[in-house]
Amino acid sequence: MGNVTIQKRGKYYQYKFEVAKVEGKRKFINKSGFETKDETIKAGNIAYTEYLNTGLSFKEKAISFSDYLDYWYENYCEINLKYNTRRTYKTIMDKYLKPELGKYRLSSLTSVKLNSYIVDLCNRYNYKKSYYKNILKVLKNCFRIATDVYGFIRYNPTLTLKLPKIEDEKAFKKHLYNKNEIDIILDRFKDDDTFTCAFITSCFTGMRTGEVCSLTWDDIDFENRVINVRHTVYDKPKDNKGRWYIGTTKTKQGTRQINMCETVYNALMNYKKKQQYMKKLYGKEYCTYHFEDVLNKYGKVVEQRIVKNIGNILQINKADMVFTRPDGKYVGRNILNYPFKIIHKELGIENCRFYDLRGSYATINLRNGIEIRDVADILGHKYIETTENFYISSTDETRKDVSNVFDNLMSSKVIDNIIKYEIVY
Repeated sequence: MGNVTIQKRGKYYQYKFEVAKVEGKRKFINKSGFETKDETIKAGNIAYTEYLNTGLSFKEKAISFSDYLDYWYENYCEINLKYNTRRTYKTIMDKYLKPELGKYRLSSLTSVKLNSYIVDLCNRYNYKKSYYKNILKVLKNCFRIATDVYGFIRYNPTLTLKLPKIEDEKAFKKHLYNKNEIDIILDRFKDDDTFTCAFITSCFTGMRTGEVCSLTWDDIDFENRVINVRHTVYDKPKDNKGRWYIGTTKTKQGTRQINMCETVYNALMNYKKKQQYMKKLYGKEYCTYHFEDVLNKYGKVVEQRIVKNIGNILQINKADMVFTRPDGKYVGRNILNYPFKIIHKELGIENCRFYDLRGSYATINLRNGIEIRDVADILGHKYIETTENFYISSTDETRKDVSNVFDNLMSSKVIDNIIKYEIVY
């Protein structure tokens, strides 16, 4: 056992070992409550090994890549990443990384092996390029932390790792809504107040889907005509309390204020009056909700659940959600599912998403002379490059406009005469 001692204290066993002195005084780590001696020896050895490695459970030479991924996920991802990002990482770990690479030791995986793995993965499946980028991102992230944070390995084998050349035939083409399409959609759903108001809110503000669906009436400042964007909504596996959670915005810059134009102000004001009428109409049958704090293992609030009140008993932490069913039922982003099936199949506006309203907002504003920095701030982007690269689209018509504008600027009588190319006899 070395420096770990085992003692029996009453019915249970205890392990104990000496650690570094503090101010000249001897210090010990001990833990009791084990029912068998073997169980105590095993736990004591693990604890002593962790102490010798400054609290880290694994050594470079022994840990498998599969075990390291579990350790990295629990100790880094769950603390530093948002839920939707963690869910994507977990899927990639379990479906792709562990089956192919998990059996190898972390320290034995080289850049050659990982490059071969990435190339084989791209050849085997027919995914969008963006998904391969996500797999590569997870791989690079976990090895960076293994090297720079945990010191499990001395060299990061993913530093030069990149995707092979991929012809991205499945790339999703962003849809740019035009005024006619917006009018057609809103007219088709004129009897669905919740959908049309959410659609108009996103269309005229560029807010993300999760930001729109997470709005509470406390976020709407009618007096100053601003929307306070403070959170986003996402779902988890459903249990007896539901499935919808509310967390911080996607980025720090995502927490922002957006001025309400006349259209959005009137839409939200009238929608609120309609909702208040529906509350009176449904009476005790109207659904109400509250926020419930969710704590991590350290006792820190990391998110909140949107929980339905039992028996409609009002809670202190009231969740007065904006976009609900007529009876007050909150269904998060699901409020958009049925309408978009109709939009795709019945209205024939294919490959469009609610999220594309955000890109349309950016593109239309920039085409009409609005400064890109102002648009980026409204969208919650720190860098204007994000706005330029991901949210500005062109169409056949706008590309024709570019050609026509240049033609008008550069044409001349000299050119007109030359291009006649008359035959001289």
